Amino acid sequence: MELLALFVDIVLHLDRHLQWLVANYGVWIYAILFLIIYCETGLVVTPFLPGDSLLFVAGTLAAGGDMYIHGLFALLVAASFSGDNTNYWIGRYAGPRVFTRERSWAFNPAHLERTRRFYERHGGKTIVIARFVPIVRTFAPFVAGIGRMPYPRFIFFSFAGSVFWIGSLTYAGYFFGNLPVVKENLSLVIIGIVILSIMPGVVEYLRSRARRRLAA
Repeated sequence: MELLALFVDIVLHLDRHLQWLVANYGVWIYAILFLIIYCETGLVVTPFLPGDSLLFVAGTLAAGGDMYIHGLFALLVAASFSGDNTNYWIGRYAGPRVFTRERSWAFNPAHLERTRRFYERHGGKTIVIARFVPIVRTFAPFVAGIGRMPYPRFIFFSFAGSVFWIGSLTYAGYFFGNLPVVKENLSLVIIGIVILSIMPGVVEYLRSRARRRLAA
């Protein structure tokens, strides 16, 4: 319970925590952000990391002069792209047998199944669209690897998705981060980003429940 409370506090007050990291670790903040984005996109055991809000807040700090926005953008695109490729090859190596694994603290097969349905519906575009859907974005390259999507095609969608996802959120934070209404209500903005991020998952969950009821 304490860990959950700590996680919620970190998500809702990302600005304070990132400012503390910048003040105490200086340029190492770039390595920390790289690692977080890499883990969220590259490891199926870390789908809970707050990617969307983290990118926006990082952009706001860059607007305040704490980081260099263009370098931040390039670095995090590299982190996202590298994570995707790691995840793809893990999925390709693991193969379909991973669907038979039991649930554990580090792995929820329901997330994998949800991503598989998403992938069947949208095809290769899943790698781009899923960037804006928490959990799905972590499992999408993994499922692409399991399904043996041609690697050149995967690279194209992965790079396009990385540029679009990282660019839209970091530059949104950069261009709007200095507005008084944003600076004074950043916690509310973060909550709004979190709600918008999980909304597609909630809608999909409600739709799947409705389909099961109709099929019963």
